[in-house]
Amino acid sequence: LNESGKIRAGELTSRVIKKVGNEKMVYREISALVESGEIGKKMYSKSHIEYELSNVSEAVNSQLKSVHNEIESIFEEIKEFTELIQQNKIEYQERLRITIHFIHIVQSTDAVMKLLSHYPTFKKDRMFSQITRKINDCWENIMNGIIHQPEEEFLNEVIANLRMSQIGLQSVN
Repeated sequence: LNESGKIRAGELTSRVIKKVGNEKMVYREISALVESGEIGKKMYSKSHIEYELSNVSEAVNSQLKSVHNEIESIFEEIKEFTELIQQNKIEYQERLRITIHFIHIVQSTDAVMKLLSHYPTFKKDRMFSQITRKINDCWENIMNGIIHQPEEEFLNEVIANLRMSQIGLQSVN
């Protein structure tokens, strides 16, 4: 590695081949390290490729901070929406549309977190549990908003509209 933590691919490969002896295995290992995010790959041309060590925990934490900021913002929007509902400032159709919109956003973020939960690097990060708790808080606020609607059919309308959007997705496929 040079002073900035980078090394040319050819140099790295030849050093490792001397120790391991099998060129094919070396390239497989390097590819696996790139895929796992342990090293970064910069390709300037086919003959000029650089690899650099990356700090996986910093990258993971950065990604999770972004998701945390997003879910925090959604949580605040849901709280503001709930306050507007309590003041009777939003019409029925608009309440229905916004509620379904929030459900889709929280579902999407929840799905991303479920996928990431299968990767120990993400699951070990302290931001992971904070995001999961905030998602649960969002769901609780959405459900409280639905339960406290003056119209009895509001929950049925939400469910019917969620099903309609699922049917729409199935017909696209």
